[in-house]
Amino acid sequence: MTTTLAAPPALREEATRLDAADPLAPLRARFLLPPDVVYLDGNSLGPLPAAVPPALEDAVRRQWGTGLIGSWNTAGWWQAPLRAGDAVGRLIGAAPGQTVVGDSTSVQLFTALEAAATLRPDRPLLVTDPDHFPTDRYLATAVARRRGLDVCPVRPAGLPAFLAAEGHRTAVVSYSPVDFRTGELYDMADLTRAAHEAGALALWDLCHAAGALPLDVDGLGVDLAVGCGYKFLSGGPGAPAYLYVAERHHPALETPLPGWTGHAAPFALAADYTPAPGIARARVGTPPILSLLALEAALTAFDGVDLHQVRAKSLSLTAYFLHCADELLTPLGFTPVTPADPARRGSQITLRHPHAHALTRALADRGVLADMRAPDLIRFGVNALYTTHEELLTAACHLHTLTRTGSYDPAPRLRGPVT
Repeated sequence: MTTTLAAPPALREEATRLDAADPLAPLRARFLLPPDVVYLDGNSLGPLPAAVPPALEDAVRRQWGTGLIGSWNTAGWWQAPLRAGDAVGRLIGAAPGQTVVGDSTSVQLFTALEAAATLRPDRPLLVTDPDHFPTDRYLATAVARRRGLDVCPVRPAGLPAFLAAEGHRTAVVSYSPVDFRTGELYDMADLTRAAHEAGALALWDLCHAAGALPLDVDGLGVDLAVGCGYKFLSGGPGAPAYLYVAERHHPALETPLPGWTGHAAPFALAADYTPAPGIARARVGTPPILSLLALEAALTAFDGVDLHQVRAKSLSLTAYFLHCADELLTPLGFTPVTPADPARRGSQITLRHPHAHALTRALADRGVLADMRAPDLIRFGVNALYTTHEELLTAACHLHTLTRTGSYDPAPRLRGPVT
């Protein structure tokens, strides 16, 4: 998209130069983006990959419509959770056989927290970020209550010092590499190492990292990880989530939801539960095939893509938007809360403004889709597979015009339950 708004010539020239030199520019064609829309909300819901509609058409009309129940065998439906798991595994640095897809992020996180606590039965502490996404905090509290543990809220910067004092009592530390509100990036390697030096397990929520930056869960020695399929992976609304468990833990892995598909012989319909070997024991119920196949097709958008190039472009995009904010928005009362240091920045920029909700609504009316987090944060997610520097300039110019002219309702009515 080319902005028609007035913009400082230097910013426009910079955007044009950076987009012209972008080696990932052809990947935008792998997505069906609406014309005349600047989509900066892919960190909440990724746009539709071009590979998904034909995959779903085939799944519905041929596999389900014609193959009927036989497609569990002939179309590979039964293997889909493990097949898609390995596809996700390639994006998070996991060797095959350690990742499974199915169920929601909440179910996968509950499974991971319970399994981790079981692997460290004599340790009474569960440590998590007090600024973690609400579900992560809610489930940590629920698991702790069920097992008689204590939840210790510790921000990432304070984890090494906490573990130096209480590490011998800590069963698991549960964090995300990216703060979902601010976009701040934390050091997975350092925090995982600190957990292991204390004898604890490291559990990571990768929802805001997978597909946006290179990850190496095997290389870092991560114990467990979870993540959703609908943000940077663009698997669709409510896409199934994934669970990673390092192979070294598989023999002792006990899951809290012993569903029939995780049985060693699911169709024997045995009276007692015997877990399947490997990560397959983390399967729970009948897999959501249409969602799984949509996610599997969406993941082909990453075929042949170097995630280091993705990270380099993401940093270019976010650095450029910070530059735009400094030139156009900071003088109007906006405050960037995402770190300027590229080593501490994920794939989003968050600005603080007292009218965050109103401005997000006004931007949407002008074809720029971002989102907000209460009470005063506007989030601009970038995805290097399709976002351009020119689009970020468009967003900054619209925000500048709206704020400078006051042409927005500072207290708009809610349009629905989702902000």
